[in-house]
Amino acid sequence: MKPPVFDVIVVGGGHAGCEAAATSARLGARTALVTLRLDNLGVMSCNPAIGGLGKGHLVREIDALDGVMGRVADAAGIQFRLLNRRKGPAVRGPRAQIDRKLYHRAMTRVLLEETPNLTVIQGEAVDLVVERGQVTGLMTGDGRILQASSVVITTGTFLRGLIHVGKHREAAGRVGERPAVKLAERLQGNGFSLGRLKTGTPARLDGSTIDWSGLDVQHGDVVPDAFSTMTEAILNRQVPCHITRTTAATHAIIQANIDRAPIYSGQIDGLGPRYCPSIEDKVVRFADRDSHQIFLEPEGLDDDTVYPNGISSSMPVDVQDAMIASIPGLEKAVIKQHGYAIEYDFIDPRE
Repeated sequence: MKPPVFDVIVVGGGHAGCEAAATSARLGARTALVTLRLDNLGVMSCNPAIGGLGKGHLVREIDALDGVMGRVADAAGIQFRLLNRRKGPAVRGPRAQIDRKLYHRAMTRVLLEETPNLTVIQGEAVDLVVERGQVTGLMTGDGRILQASSVVITTGTFLRGLIHVGKHREAAGRVGERPAVKLAERLQGNGFSLGRLKTGTPARLDGSTIDWSGLDVQHGDVVPDAFSTMTEAILNRQVPCHITRTTAATHAIIQANIDRAPIYSGQIDGLGPRYCPSIEDKVVRFADRDSHQIFLEPEGLDDDTVYPNGISSSMPVDVQDAMIASIPGLEKAVIKQHGYAIEYDFIDPRE
């Protein structure tokens, strides 16, 4: 049998890959989206939110070009806030708290049911097929060859991904998922210059074990401001977030164990792609601050998981346990998943 022939192959089913595949197919190109797991299309890896200062403008621009992120976010949003409302329009930032499950379902529906010319393929991209210096396709881990004249690579944190929690290291693209090692090796073998980046994520908490009584409540806008001009109404139930802060005890725990933090022990070499500091980094850099704000953000309408935005950490498990127990409202909070840092390969954008 002849290999299937496409005009464009997109590797990776995260935010960028879903957008690239939808764009390519919408323009009439025969498009294949290759992803490790079909049930993870559009899954939000870290913060369950879309937009914010600067980023909200990008989502609006994507929507202006008939992209899908704005529409999907509107279908999954459970709290909408326009940041910097008191300032001028140029610096206002639309932001929405997102229900993870609803976002995944909406993105899956858009790609599988509403996008002609698009074929979604489950598999691992392991090699580029190159003939006389020109890419002509892709090979998957099970030996399939997919032919195409263009390949778009959107691998996120998966290229040789390595998770760090204290001294513990684990090869993964994100927690519980294997990294893309062979593709990274083949890209390097084809002459691309690769470097290392790192990012991090906080622990996930069981909301039913949080003491909400003394925490500040942060409601969304009374009239939600949608991302997409095509959204007629926001239909989901809207929920509040809550605010707490680190304490002097939190900072003392971190400072006493700072030599066990991978970002300070020399265990991590990668640089952050943007300024999104861990709590240990904030405590060191801003030693004059007695506390830092934490936003307790729900991950879904039918999910009690809470994302504590502001305390990303790769400290050892015992330090994370003590640190979280020192924060008002979280004294008895059960940790569903500890925070971690992740290092991964990236291709120099000047290549």
